[in-house]
Amino acid sequence: MSQVQPSVKTGQNFAVTDLGLFSQLQQFTFETPETSRKFAGKVFVKEMLDLSSAEISFNALPPSKSVPFYHKHRLNEEIYIFIRGTGEFQVDGCVFPVGEGTIVRVDPEGERCMRNTSKTEDLCWMVIQSRVGSHPDHTIQDGFGVQKRVSWVGKQKI
Repeated sequence: MSQVQPSVKTGQNFAVTDLGLFSQLQQFTFETPETSRKFAGKVFVKEMLDLSSAEISFNALPPSKSVPFYHKHRLNEEIYIFIRGTGEFQVDGCVFPVGEGTIVRVDPEGERCMRNTSKTEDLCWMVIQSRVGSHPDHTIQDGFGVQKRVSWVGKQKI
């Protein structure tokens, strides 16, 4: 899918990779399996990190460009987290500004698209997709403390 494949390191309970700087996301190219369309500046990490509960992608859109199509989903909501640049996002005909720090949630039925309004800087964002209604609890209800003193000494470096 991506022409560039970052290395992945794994342990019994983790996987880690480094995609590099967001300003260098254009090094990745995603090709859709169904249509063989290629999108520069897009990389998915679900398979790379063996994710089982969500899909995550990192994206960059060049200055003055627009995503060339609207899209919806069948089952997944999407959470867009904007990391750099400025642009506009459109859902069901409603347009609003986005930029570093903006977070947008879109229901599966929402017809969405975006564009980069900057003349000089990429618009960079990450998208987290997950099944609607699949996480009804709060994180605080799932997490719990481990009765163990934190130490960084003598730990294995990978």
